[in-house]
Amino acid sequence: MGSSLKRVTLFIVTVAVAVILGTVIYLNRDSGGKGKVTDAPMVSDEAKETAATGPVGEDTRAFLADETFFDADKKPYSALEKLSGKNLSLLMTSVQKDLRIQIVDNMGKLVSGEPFTVVLNGEQEYTDEDTDGVIYIEHLRAGRYEVTLKELEGYRMPETAAVIQVKQSVEYAAIDDISLLIFTEDEVDAVLEDTGERGAEEDADKSQITGMQTDRTGARVGIDVSKWNKEIDWDRVKSAGVEFAIIRVGYRGASTGKLIEDPYFKENMEGAVRVGIPVGVYFFTQAVDPVEAVEEASMVISLCKKYRLTYPVFIDSEGAGGSGRADGLDTETRTQVCEAFCATVESAGYRSGIYGARNWLNARLDMDRLEDYTVWLAEYRDVPVYQGYYHMWQYTSGGSVDGIEGRVDLNLSYLELSAPEKDAGEEEKKPDEERQSSGGKGSAAGDTEADGEAPQDGGQGEILEPKVIGGVKNADP
Repeated sequence: MGSSLKRVTLFIVTVAVAVILGTVIYLNRDSGGKGKVTDAPMVSDEAKETAATGPVGEDTRAFLADETFFDADKKPYSALEKLSGKNLSLLMTSVQKDLRIQIVDNMGKLVSGEPFTVVLNGEQEYTDEDTDGVIYIEHLRAGRYEVTLKELEGYRMPETAAVIQVKQSVEYAAIDDISLLIFTEDEVDAVLEDTGERGAEEDADKSQITGMQTDRTGARVGIDVSKWNKEIDWDRVKSAGVEFAIIRVGYRGASTGKLIEDPYFKENMEGAVRVGIPVGVYFFTQAVDPVEAVEEASMVISLCKKYRLTYPVFIDSEGAGGSGRADGLDTETRTQVCEAFCATVESAGYRSGIYGARNWLNARLDMDRLEDYTVWLAEYRDVPVYQGYYHMWQYTSGGSVDGIEGRVDLNLSYLELSAPEKDAGEEEKKPDEERQSSGGKGSAAGDTEADGEAPQDGGQGEILEPKVIGGVKNADP
């Protein structure tokens, strides 16, 4: 009897234990098994936003969406971008008793759309009334100035005052940060700004030659081009016999005075250089004083620094249809503008020059003061009657060159460039047999112009090889 009782008791205990174990296993079937570590669930976008912007609430895993939780020094990119974008600094330049202040962000870009105010020496205040990010102050006394930027909501101002020396007189040196003042035609009304006129066409006669004068002894034939010539096939131009090209860099707006890059400048420079055509450049000025002329020269230097120029950098000071901001300048001021432009260009290692029609050079400029620079004459007749020295001659605006659609300006250059390499077996020429360059002043070239003859070889006053830009190699492919 005792044995039977033991067996019954053992059976009941075994069943009870089995029931309990079964119940436990059943209740834990969704947990993946006892002792197994489960993967953290995916955090919802809502949880991420909550973790990044406020309390985590009841979501105990929301911290996983906070990328700064394990690295306290790490800041969310969006917050860092927002903060750094509001830091401001000042870029300042002075040319002559003036001060140009540019308000830029941490990326060096102008900040426009805000009425920023600067304070000079803790007293005088000047506001950016047109909100273009630039404050220009004229008629300052030369000397040291401390410049601070007044607080404006939403921006972090420089912690210390900026210091600059306002110059007493013009120093013909390029402005380093001029790129901030250069506009594209997409940013302006080009119809109002680009209104240059051609004085040579009014003075032209029926004798002008419109073909390429490739047979002129001692001269090279070339073209000058700008956006008005549109797309150019430079391979065909090269094959047509063009020996040089003068390319427009840009112009100062006749209305607003903004510095504007010619939309075809880069394309034309790269095209000409690629096919091996030597290049020079020109700029159409509307500067009203030497200070603005330095700005224009600085723009040219900035845009040309990656190219190697063989021909000079010219300033075209002719009128802009009678309504241009510089059209009413007197001879003295206009001559000062040309002097400032050329001196600044040459301080950067370029050779500079003056472009103009015969009547313009005679009546609107003091050419005696500009005789040290290369003169590019525009006169549309078979033989120029201009009595001053000139080194290049634009003889027509009605030329035709394969690769250029429509009319194109044609030129002859009497500049003496580097001597070409000798052909195999060619005997070395004696110095007096080498080609001499000729400018065209009647009295200096044997009065050939007065006698109705074009400038010939052997004229007096040899033009030396133009200076080559230093520091940058030619951008040949």
